Amino acid sequence: METPDPDGAFPRLTDEQIDTLARLGSVRPTRVGDRLYEQGAQAGDFYVVLAGMVAVVEGAGARQRIVQVHGPRRFLGEVGLLEGQPAFVGAVVVQPGEVLAVPLDSLRPVVLGDPALGEEILRAYLIRRSLLIGHGAGLRIIGSCFSPDTRRLLEFAARNRLPHRYLDVEKDAKAETLLTRFGVPPDETPVVVLDGKDLLRNPSNAELASRMGLRRPEPRPEVSDLLVIGAGPAGLATVVYAASDGLTVAAVEGTATGGQAGTTSRIENYLGFPAGISGAELAERSTIQADKFGGRVTVPAAALTLRPCGGHHLVGLDDGTELTARAVVIATGVRYRRLPVPGIERYEGTCVYYAATAHEARTCRTAPVSVVGGGNSAGQAAVFLARESSQVHLLVRGGDLGDNMSRYLVDQVTSHPRIAVLTHTEVRDVVGDEDLRGLVVEDTAAGERQVVDTQVLFVFIGARPHTTWLAGAVALDPDGFVLTGPDADGHRDDGVWRHVPRRPLALETTRPGVFAVGDVRRGSVKRVSAAAGEGATAVRMVHDHLFEED
Repeated sequence: METPDPDGAFPRLTDEQIDTLARLGSVRPTRVGDRLYEQGAQAGDFYVVLAGMVAVVEGAGARQRIVQVHGPRRFLGEVGLLEGQPAFVGAVVVQPGEVLAVPLDSLRPVVLGDPALGEEILRAYLIRRSLLIGHGAGLRIIGSCFSPDTRRLLEFAARNRLPHRYLDVEKDAKAETLLTRFGVPPDETPVVVLDGKDLLRNPSNAELASRMGLRRPEPRPEVSDLLVIGAGPAGLATVVYAASDGLTVAAVEGTATGGQAGTTSRIENYLGFPAGISGAELAERSTIQADKFGGRVTVPAAALTLRPCGGHHLVGLDDGTELTARAVVIATGVRYRRLPVPGIERYEGTCVYYAATAHEARTCRTAPVSVVGGGNSAGQAAVFLARESSQVHLLVRGGDLGDNMSRYLVDQVTSHPRIAVLTHTEVRDVVGDEDLRGLVVEDTAAGERQVVDTQVLFVFIGARPHTTWLAGAVALDPDGFVLTGPDADGHRDDGVWRHVPRRPLALETTRPGVFAVGDVRRGSVKRVSAAAGEGATAVRMVHDHLFEED
């Protein structure tokens, strides 16, 4: 039976669209059992089913599981196909017929250049990635919830939108079965099972990224025109506009593309998306767009140092490599603050989260949850989680949601029947053993405490700039935000600027040719659209700086 399509993930192509693709590929007959691509391998072609049926499967042999079945006019794959990632599932013919195979090198110009067909494929691929995440397909991360490395791997997979399932050695029988099959004792976890048969023992983030196609070795010029540090909306916008202008661009990101915006369930006030757009989709679309112009982002690669070198700028990375550029844009954003409650750290990554995406939502389903915070991120999370959760408690330290939350969100939160807003409320303690069971909260106005039934906690209590690595390189304000423009002018070193016949540009730091954009910058407007606008504006200023050098 063909899989239904209630979400628009499996559209049927028109005759005209198939004709367009047919000019780029070839028709192949298929027999039952033919495997079009294997789980864990990189597919070389884009497939359209012309006749017969194809099953999307996970696992192999007796452990093989059918995920979806597709018939004529449907196409295969998901967004990883466009990003060079190995397939999280395989494809096998279950009814004979024929397929149209289009080489990926021929497909990419269509996806990125044909407004109608390209959008049809891209939209379907993004939804399919979300469905894979929701089904728990893909990687298997096996480890103890008490292990910092287990929590690190879970966070990295979630932030990079890698489909995965977590198996806890403390309480999941399947974890023991898999470990026995691979001959791994529980005390040697965490491990990552990539395709049902390939095992990584406590891999670093960089190692996992390399295996999953996030980090590909690519030749770089000895000196780039521009180095972008950070790949949130501001950094990605910088990469897109700089690369499309013809500048040679290198870009690095310490954790995941999308930044804090990538952890947001839905952005409803972003221009051009009246129905809203998830942070994950915005990040994926922006990353693909950057790649279109040759602006590949290396993940993970965290900057540790910034210093002048022969008239250029030298940035040292955490893997020991150094990158040199004529100009630098700092877009490292902010990091969410941890909730300072005794004992909470043992639940982080399994019951306590600092993001609310499809990954985290899968862990709670209909369970009662709590969200701590009074800003837009907290409001968006509460509305998103209330779609399935039986009860969402929104715990707000202040007395009025409207103080820090957009009016449209306030209206959605207060009118939702499954969201209970508790103002003047702070978390004092956690209740539970291996799993979170509840929160001890205090009404700071009345001085009374109660236990709120909670199995999963989401925390959005503000953020601090990610700038500790910049100490001594550029001027920062007392809170760690980067000074730019007029603010930087009062702290610049006359010796450094003696050969520059102007004051710092609006987004320029105390070092000529080094710019800062987005949340990391003092005085920035904390909105996704503002961050993207600053990224585009910075490119204009980079051109001005490079022109002065020439």
